[in-house]
Amino acid sequence: MSFAGTPQPRPRWYHARTELDDFAIVSYRVSTDALIQHLPPGFTPMRMTFADGRPGTLISAVAFRDRDFHFRFLPQASINCGQINYRAYVTANDKPGVWFFATTLDHPVVAIPQHLWGMPWSRAHIRIAANWTAAPAHWRLEAGDTHCDATELPKPLTTLDGFTDESDWLERLTHPTQGWYRRRNGRIGAYTIWHPVMRPRHLTATTARFPLFERLGLITPDTPPHSILAQPHLSFDIHTPPHRFHPT
Repeated sequence: MSFAGTPQPRPRWYHARTELDDFAIVSYRVSTDALIQHLPPGFTPMRMTFADGRPGTLISAVAFRDRDFHFRFLPQASINCGQINYRAYVTANDKPGVWFFATTLDHPVVAIPQHLWGMPWSRAHIRIAANWTAAPAHWRLEAGDTHCDATELPKPLTTLDGFTDESDWLERLTHPTQGWYRRRNGRIGAYTIWHPVMRPRHLTATTARFPLFERLGLITPDTPPHSILAQPHLSFDIHTPPHRFHPT
């Protein structure tokens, strides 16, 4: 059975809305033990077994261009900019979701999540461009020493290493709706999002470097991505503001 997504929560006046252009999930296979060192107590990595029989887990850099990001109560104050989220796939309180290591945003509004909500966000110059009608399609990210250049595979993948079928990876890799992060005061924050089911295209990297993951000791400069799932456009609801997470 194909993955059908999740019900869309009723939008609230204080939620945020954005359109994501040139969206890509660049994932890496990493050691579960190495990832655990960066997670708070009560958070468990999504454990997987890959085709070579070795266990591990996945982390992803998710890059896109925000278009018309705005809070619903203030639609006239919209912004457009590049963004990169760095995340790992985990469970907490028996719920699946993603742990956010950090986010970079190419806009001064980064001060709101930084200082108001204590989120691990920083500002950086980000350039994301794609040509979806080329043969093959092409996607590129540049952000300081972070970069990725990728082209579309000749045929869609029928399987993705570590997952049982398309429904499995669509749900776990492209559709986590719960996110957690460490606030500046050391406490754990949480928030939720919603988007329609993705219908991503499969890309492969010609070059890729994500130094943030390297500094965490999760990959090396020559580690190839596990997969790149990309989509020209995706609508996104963000259920702001974040709230404090209470582990059970």
